[in-house]
Order: sequence, then C-alpha cells, then structure tokens
Amino acid sequence: MSEIVNLVTNYWICRDQDRELYNKVKRDIPRFQKFAREQLGWKLLNHEQFLKLEKLPAHGESFMGIQEFQEVRDYVTLCIVLMFLEDKEEQEQFLLSELIDYVGVQLRKWLEVDWNSFSQRKSMVRVLQYAERLGMLRVYDGNSQLLSQEIGQEVLYENTGMSRYFAASFPFDLKECACWQDFEKERLEDQETDRGHYRVQRVYRRLTACPAMYWESGEDADSLYLKNQRQWIEKNMKEHLGGRLDIHKNAAFWILEEEDSYGKLHPRDAQLPEVVLLLGGMIRDKTEEGSWKRETDETIHVSREEFAALVRTCQKQWQEAWSKEYREMDPDRLGAAVKGYMKDWMMIRENEEEVVICPAAGKQLGFYPKDYMEKTGEKSHEQPL
Repeated sequence: MSEIVNLVTNYWICRDQDRELYNKVKRDIPRFQKFAREQLGWKLLNHEQFLKLEKLPAHGESFMGIQEFQEVRDYVTLCIVLMFLEDKEEQEQFLLSELIDYVGVQLRKWLEVDWNSFSQRKSMVRVLQYAERLGMLRVYDGNSQLLSQEIGQEVLYENTGMSRYFAASFPFDLKECACWQDFEKERLEDQETDRGHYRVQRVYRRLTACPAMYWESGEDADSLYLKNQRQWIEKNMKEHLGGRLDIHKNAAFWILEEEDSYGKLHPRDAQLPEVVLLLGGMIRDKTEEGSWKRETDETIHVSREEFAALVRTCQKQWQEAWSKEYREMDPDRLGAAVKGYMKDWMMIRENEEEVVICPAAGKQLGFYPKDYMEKTGEKSHEQPL
C-alpha cells in the first residue's frame, strides 16, 4: 500500500501542519504518480508548501459534501470567505469584524443576513473552523467558537495563502454551470464516455471514492470493463490502496481488510452502524421468506411506510441492547437517522413514494449472540453481530 492513501483521505497535506507526513508522502510520489494520473485521472499538486490530489468523482453523490456543513448557507459563506482571502496577501493579518462585514455585504446578494440569529452565526462559525482546520486561516488571538455566543467577539487571523489552492481547476467556464450536474455534462462534452481512458478512470474513481458501484444490466460499459479487467484492476488497487475487489451480479465493492482500513468506515464501533447491521439482517429475512421481492437489478422496492415499520420493529425488538439515546429515541427521528446513514453508504435511495434498498444493504449483516436471544425469548440467529 502506497502513501497515496494519505492524499485520498486528506483534502491536502500541509508541510507546516505535518512536516513528517508531508515528507513521507512526497518521497513516495514516484511510486504512485502513474496510478493517480492514468488509472484515477486525478491531478497531483506537488507544491513546496503542500501536496494535494484533486479528487474529482465520476459522478456527484450526496455524501460527497463537506461533512461539517449543514446547509446551503455554509457553502455560500465559504465561497465568500475565499473571495475575501483572495484579496489578502500571504501572512497578512486581519480582524474577524472585517471579515464579518465583507461576508454580510456579499451574502445579502443571495440570502438574508441577520447576525443576531444564532443559526446564522453558527453557520459562520462552521465555515471559519473548517478554514482553520484546513490551514487556510491561522488564529493569532481569540476563538472563532465564541462568535456563536454573540456577534461582537473579535479574533485576529492571518491569511496563510492556502485558500488560493482550495478550489479544483476545470477546463471550462464555471459560469455556464447552473447546478452540480452541469459540471459533469461540461466535462464529458465531446468525449467517448463508454470507451478508452475515460471509462477506465470512471471505474477506478467509482471504486475508490464510493462505497459501492452499481449497474442495471449486463451490457453496462463500466461493468463489462470491470469484469474483463478484474485481475488487473484488483492488482493496481491492492498495491496502492490495500483491500480486495468483490463483484456481484449488479454491484461491485472495494472492501478494506482490517489491517488496511483508513478513512471513514462501515461498520464501526457506534450504535447507528449497529442498528443498520441489524436492519440488514431483517431485510435478508424478509427477502428469504418472500415478503419483499428482489428486482432483476438486485434492488428491493418498498413503500416509505414499510421501511419505517421495519425500523420501528427493529427498535422494539432490540432496544434493550442499545444505548440510552437510541433506546429512547423517537421512532421518526431514528428512521431519519437510519435513512441518512444508509444513503451516505449507498445502501438505499429514496423518492417521494418508496425506498429503494440497494445491494450494499445486504453486504454486511448483524445479529446479536445466541445467548442474548435466548435470554430475551426471541428467535435466535446463527451469526453474531
């Protein structure tokens, strides 16, 4: 496994923040540069101050946003902060009040601004702390978190100059893009998308950047390439990223072994992933008994009410083994948390009338130990969680 893993899991690696990691990855560039350029098609920025892999996905997915951000306002505010920093010299210092005034003027062009609103101040705090974490801002005096309490708090910042390298570069005019889908449309214009290097890079990107890769039919161009080049793909991926390739009828997964694990993982030691594992076992039971039917593409279509009922049944059946928070959680809130988690891991997708359960939901299943089942008087299962 090469040091490209650190570039995949980090937005960038700054020399000032972690000199040892920076030097370690930089020395390994000759080993993984060809893989990044030819198989993934990702641009590597090798700068004296930082290293960055521009990880453009094959397709935009809902889970690919900035995890700390909660609303559109956060993203708009971040863009304005980047505009502000663009006009500042490297190492130039400025006060939070100056930045707040600038953001307020620019933000009013698109959204309502009221700094007396707690939610709006929290949005600003999220953006500031994200910029601090990535090293675009350096705090000299003060604490941006205090802004959530009142607007009058002052903080002294320094512009590190890193903000100039934050945005990815595109070979077309961004003004032509009205929504996120337009980025993909512009990028694919005049290209043979089902042939050649673009298809190769699309398959590698889907396996690397997504929890699952799906296709609807056996004639899908990506699936044909994946199956025909399976050994070569697995060899390249394993050498640089670790793990193994699992291919099913209508899905493929790049699975990390325990010793190779990195980044955000499922399952992990937390209650919500445990609930999702239990639901996976219940979904399998329903398909095996014939209550729920699998379609030709291996998906299961159920009404939103049926899925909500399954979550309620799961909570009622297993709540004694859960943490206090999830044991006492309102079923509707639990259902929303479960669906949000499963969407992020490409286990389900949802429309107005139904929930579509994808093959990833059945990839890993969970059951409580047999002795626990016997103590509670419930039906036992043969596999432990």
